[in-house]
Amino acid sequence: MSQSPPEPTPPPDLEALRQAIGSGDPMRAMPALAGLRQLEAGQAVPLLLLGLEQEPFIVRSLSCAGLGLQRNEAGWQVLLAALAEDADANVRAEAANALARYGVERAWPHLRDSFARDDQWLVRCSILSALAEQPDIAPESLLELAEMAITDADGTVRVGGAEILGRLAQEAAQADPAAFPAWGEAARQRLRQLQQDSDHRVVAAALNGLQS
Repeated sequence: MSQSPPEPTPPPDLEALRQAIGSGDPMRAMPALAGLRQLEAGQAVPLLLLGLEQEPFIVRSLSCAGLGLQRNEAGWQVLLAALAEDADANVRAEAANALARYGVERAWPHLRDSFARDDQWLVRCSILSALAEQPDIAPESLLELAEMAITDADGTVRVGGAEILGRLAQEAAQADPAAFPAWGEAARQRLRQLQQDSDHRVVAAALNGLQS
């Protein structure tokens, strides 16, 4: 006996999604934002931009995450504004993650500048993580970022910087010993200095990096 073909999936109700996202109620907006992944960027981005106008920070954060997946020029510009201006560190951190998805070449100068001016540990850790995950980022750029991180007052940020230095030291060790890169030696030097850090987590990360 042959089976009936499955019922076609009905198209999303864009107006219902718009009303849910613009309601200001996270319980309505969050499922609607999650549902935008099914849409093309041309349909999703205007609704994600609407989400960034809402008061609850969780709605703005999820909207930033969506703009990292549904990428276009309008989303890029709004993410830059959120990274620089949003009052909530959670939103700025998610904006940083989203911007990194546009590619390291384009995002690097903005994320570097944000790291330098935004002293919130959550934002800085998000930038460290987002850029460290980029396979094509230049080691010199990672070294610059790590050197800023290890001077931070927050131990968690310094740990992140030490972990990046350890990665650089390992990558340098795998290079041609006859042409040991300058950034590798600089990373090792910073790791040696971090063995005197006041935070035991930083010291442990530094020792681990030197042993790699």
